[in-house]
Amino acid sequence: MVSALVSVNLAVPRDNPAKDIGITGIDKRPADGPVQVRGPGPKGTGLGSGLVGDQIFDTAHHGGDDQALYAYAREDLDDWAAELGRSLPGGVFGENLTTVGVDVTGALIGERWRVGDEVVLQVVLPRIPCGTFANWMAEQQWVKRFTIRARPGAYLRVIEPGEIRAGDAVTVERRPDHDVTVGVTFRALTREPELLPRLLTADDLPESVRDLARRRIAAP
Repeated sequence: MVSALVSVNLAVPRDNPAKDIGITGIDKRPADGPVQVRGPGPKGTGLGSGLVGDQIFDTAHHGGDDQALYAYAREDLDDWAAELGRSLPGGVFGENLTTVGVDVTGALIGERWRVGDEVVLQVVLPRIPCGTFANWMAEQQWVKRFTIRARPGAYLRVIEPGEIRAGDAVTVERRPDHDVTVGVTFRALTREPELLPRLLTADDLPESVRDLARRRIAAP
């Protein structure tokens, strides 16, 4: 199967009763044409998202260079759709990039993807589910179910900016020399703390997450 983008998704602002901010960009819809990708800067700045035309409202907790874009696999959306008994269009999980043929959960922390002709992205972190996501999905025990499934999608850093669009090929250009995947990182940070020592071998994991791992390993 060819690895590619099914859609590039931009926010449609919605009310957010789950947080005091009162508005969220978790509802994302496929763009009709090309979208510019750029590094948004540190978390907490005004840009937030790595996609021009996207919006992040809770910039204290979302967005920034280490969460510039969020990718989720169409195959995993299809599995969830079968379980939930409803259609899940691209962008419904708040993902900027809906992919096909990409092993997002099995991607290594620090792995680099070329998307289309210009853009290079780096796998940084798994998504940790939050109250906004649970409220948006409106499914019983959503955070618990999403956590148990352990197919969280991946946050991406912008290495080389440019233009992307639906149908662009996704090619893995570099895989680091360790075995710490998006899935392993998610499981270590949620339900399997015995995996935490493995995270320290992934140099491209943000230092804040490595520090968190160290503190949890050292805790009695």
